[in-house]
Amino acid sequence: MKLLKRRKSVTVLGGLAVLLLSATLVRAEIGRAFLFNLLAFPDPTGIIATYNQNGNFDLNGPFFQSLGTNGRSCGSCHQPSDGMSISASHVELRFDFTLGLDPIFRTVDGSNCNHDINVSTLQGRRAAYSLLRTRGLIRIPLAPPAGSDFQIVSVSNPYGCSETDTVSMYRRPLPTSNLKFLSTIMWDGRESSAQTGTTPISTTNYPQSLVDNLAHQAVDATMIHAQGAAGLTASQQQAIVAFEMGLTSAQSFDFLAGELTANGATGGPQALSKQGFFIGTNDPVGLDPTNPVPFNFSTQIFNLFSAWENARLPQRAAIARGEAVFNTKKFTITGVGGLNGTTFANGVTGPDSIVSTCGICHDSPNAGDHSVSAPLNIGVADPPGGNNTLDTSYLPVITVCQLPSLTTCVKTTDPGRAMISGKFADVGKFKGPVLRGLAARAPYFHNGSAQSLQDIVEFYNTRFNIGFTPGEKSDLIAFLNSL
Repeated sequence: MKLLKRRKSVTVLGGLAVLLLSATLVRAEIGRAFLFNLLAFPDPTGIIATYNQNGNFDLNGPFFQSLGTNGRSCGSCHQPSDGMSISASHVELRFDFTLGLDPIFRTVDGSNCNHDINVSTLQGRRAAYSLLRTRGLIRIPLAPPAGSDFQIVSVSNPYGCSETDTVSMYRRPLPTSNLKFLSTIMWDGRESSAQTGTTPISTTNYPQSLVDNLAHQAVDATMIHAQGAAGLTASQQQAIVAFEMGLTSAQSFDFLAGELTANGATGGPQALSKQGFFIGTNDPVGLDPTNPVPFNFSTQIFNLFSAWENARLPQRAAIARGEAVFNTKKFTITGVGGLNGTTFANGVTGPDSIVSTCGICHDSPNAGDHSVSAPLNIGVADPPGGNNTLDTSYLPVITVCQLPSLTTCVKTTDPGRAMISGKFADVGKFKGPVLRGLAARAPYFHNGSAQSLQDIVEFYNTRFNIGFTPGEKSDLIAFLNSL
């Protein structure tokens, strides 16, 4: 009962933190305002903190300022309280607090559709912004690129916006933190793609390519999401990128395990800021032929909590066991587009069946994303049914057919990477995000289809027939919440 009351009070505190931050951002427009470095925010299982290598958070910097025409800033969708992303629960709170008038609620992409809607009333706004409120989803309208080898044949969208020339998809804002670990920018990699005039990130051009692409992304975000009337100045781009590149976010405290740096553990954002990284640092399949390090994949992805292996405190021992499950539990991986049966840049073709661990797709040490650009289709964008245990019934169903015959077709809720590459083979492919700070930014996956970490574990368990025991599931969730 005490634990239940504590968690309820934490939810209230977390909500107050978001509202206080919103008030601070308003004050920043009329005077000097800042957030203290490592300011902690409660989340459902503990405390999230963001470390800024450049000092306190200057709320007068361009990241937190409205540089467009609709009142939005980068901070509208990238909140320190949510690990520099947004949680659906806090978006709902912002809706209730502002009656749906907060700048995040704009019809350009915050509403389920941008036409045939009514946002003049509270009831109308509640309906129009339902996906943003309940799943933290932003509408992404994209047209298939010229020369695509596929055609969008039909779109069945429950919110309208069923056009096939420009397709509406719905995706979560990725964190603007822990960016040094990125091997591609955006879920579909569009900010690291030759097709969009940006640069694919590789071992030979990192980190300059990452910095340049982030500067390009800052302009795109301002012009599209904030409806900017003009592009950013060079100094504004540089300031935004410098701020973002200086941030690391991670869970710093667990309500049951305590400080995540106690007794030899190395959790928290400050330790993460010192984690080394380069493109291909632990490349599991030799995807990048320019990688200067010989192919030597290690499944020991995380070593944050090995010191707690024999901890007396039950939650600490559970977290350590969960880390071991992540690192060592082997299972058979089949049917993953971009991995199984795929020919990589080094000429190697991935086998139809691979026995490995979670690290095969989450190989960056102590970060958990892919250390090279590797868009994969694990089935998260599939319509409901089959091996997809996730609820995607709230999303449109898009029928994509391969040219020229249009006889080979797939149904998906989001074509993903295909909308950038123009390749039918890339339908449903997305990058894997950095796993740090998960507890603060539910729901999960690009489409918010996993409401909890329990949903994620169940999805993988079914999708790959892993055979997790109840204890392993519980331990793995404890570990993921501690990241």
